[in-house]
Amino acid sequence: MPADITLLSNVQQAVADGKLTESAAKNLTDWLVEPRYADYAPQVAAAVEAGDWKTLDDVFWTIIPFGTGGRRGKMHPFGSNAINDRTIGESAQGLADYVKSQLGEGDLSCAICRDTRHNGERFAKLCAEIMVAAGFKVYFLRGFRSTPELSFAVRYKKASCGIMVTASHNPPSDNAVKVYWSTGGQVLPPHDKGIIERVMSCQDIHRTDFEQAVAAGKIVYCEEEIDPAFYDAVLTQAQPGPRHLKIVYSPLHGVGATAVCPVLEKDGFTDVEVFGPHAEPSPDFPNVPGHVSNPERPEVFDMIIERAKEVSADLVLATDPDCDRIGLAAPVEPGSDEWRTLSGNQIGALLADFLLESKKGSLTAQHFNLITLVTTQLTRRIGDSYGVRTITDLLVGFKWIAGAIDENGPDKFVFGTEESHGYMAGQYVRDKDGALAAMLACELAAKLKAEGKTLHQKLDDLFWQHGLHAERTINIQMPGSDGMERMMEVMGLFRSQPPAELGSYGVAQLRDYKTGVKLQMNGAAPPAKLEGPTGDLVMLDLTEDGNYVACRPSGTEPKIKFYLFAYTPAEQLHDLEDAKVEIEQALDKIEADLRKFAGV
Repeated sequence: MPADITLLSNVQQAVADGKLTESAAKNLTDWLVEPRYADYAPQVAAAVEAGDWKTLDDVFWTIIPFGTGGRRGKMHPFGSNAINDRTIGESAQGLADYVKSQLGEGDLSCAICRDTRHNGERFAKLCAEIMVAAGFKVYFLRGFRSTPELSFAVRYKKASCGIMVTASHNPPSDNAVKVYWSTGGQVLPPHDKGIIERVMSCQDIHRTDFEQAVAAGKIVYCEEEIDPAFYDAVLTQAQPGPRHLKIVYSPLHGVGATAVCPVLEKDGFTDVEVFGPHAEPSPDFPNVPGHVSNPERPEVFDMIIERAKEVSADLVLATDPDCDRIGLAAPVEPGSDEWRTLSGNQIGALLADFLLESKKGSLTAQHFNLITLVTTQLTRRIGDSYGVRTITDLLVGFKWIAGAIDENGPDKFVFGTEESHGYMAGQYVRDKDGALAAMLACELAAKLKAEGKTLHQKLDDLFWQHGLHAERTINIQMPGSDGMERMMEVMGLFRSQPPAELGSYGVAQLRDYKTGVKLQMNGAAPPAKLEGPTGDLVMLDLTEDGNYVACRPSGTEPKIKFYLFAYTPAEQLHDLEDAKVEIEQALDKIEADLRKFAGV
């Protein structure tokens, strides 16, 4: 039923009263009057009549976009800026329409699975019904599985595309779809823009009944085929060596036990305890601080470390809810009661060195590692020492690493890593893989244990060899329409009026990857062309070589991110522990100045 005049008048009055943004009013009105939203109009009308303007502004102020990992956000029964049946359905319909426009109406297929989140099964089945109605055969993994297994399934079944229903490490309120191309990687340009154009113009969503599609053979359950093939594929990257290691592992209430546990067992690690309070697959992530199952957060490990001490474990390992990322904690020294977590950059550097050392007899100058623009340069320096190249000018998001593998030749690819705890080796997937990273981390820890060392001591060895590297990531939450405006203001500030100093250093150069301009801050040279990718990222190089900061809006969450990098060359190191204190103090000063400058 069309919205009545009173409802629409109330909406305009809310705008006039400052209770609703203009953009929210437009999108809300569309959902009230357009036939494609007819199923949702009564719920929207009820919220308007109740005057729930804050909720309405939150769920309508924009149209939820595709970011670095797909379409992700807070769930709400209706709204253009929320995850619900309509926005998920538009995503699947837009994907189907675009794939057909590229590949024709022939032999099309799509792999689909989901993690443990609320509405995960509902959304996965909804996507399957839409893909079948569009003429696709669907390979459906029942239950919950890891994101890398979906990437593998796309490649293994030679599917045209894939859909993973997951919001990764976001809070329990969120869900999402990650969209995959036939490569098994997340969608890259120009396909991402092509898909979003189809999504934005989607009018009708066509569905075929799920059970009828199963009976007709158009939806094929394939987990019994894919699971063992996936484990075998991960194990192709296993390295020989000791396996004597006691591990406490937490899946953080996610899907990790379906991937990490069988892979570790098949790789010879038999002494693995799944941490009881985090073992239950649960979309609410109970027993995790703040109910945020993110292995980047050191506080997530506090309870697990206590258990590790009780059982005299050698390593603590955790994966995020969709098991594409890992976090680690280890004793500082063998048998020590002091445990520390490792950052994503530190884990990446350790695994890179481990893999390169294991392959050093066969490495050539054509072999390559991949890191993003905000990943530690320690990994690049490690690669240099083994005579391999490191491709460093990639935007944030593992899809860019996956794309660069095929661009540069997968046969020479060694290792890919990003600062947010994502790692990849081999050719069997085109996304980061928590099961693989867990296996490699355990192999390295077991090797070091046999040598009387811990991961932290090995990291110190790398610092002595390649210089001390310290990094810090600062996340500033900016939700809602006001937050988006604030993010744009902060990014504009860094571009147009960057600070002259940060901490104890001057700002020497600005690199703006959105405009492709490089600017010397002393005015000694005119603006120059910046070689590299195009994206919403600003980097400030400081006067001390190897020290710099980066600023970017998140592609998956309503927040702005600052990345801080500090470096002391190996030849300047005398006392490593003192140098660590000094470099953290330097980062403290830079962070304080950044926050003051940005008003956060």
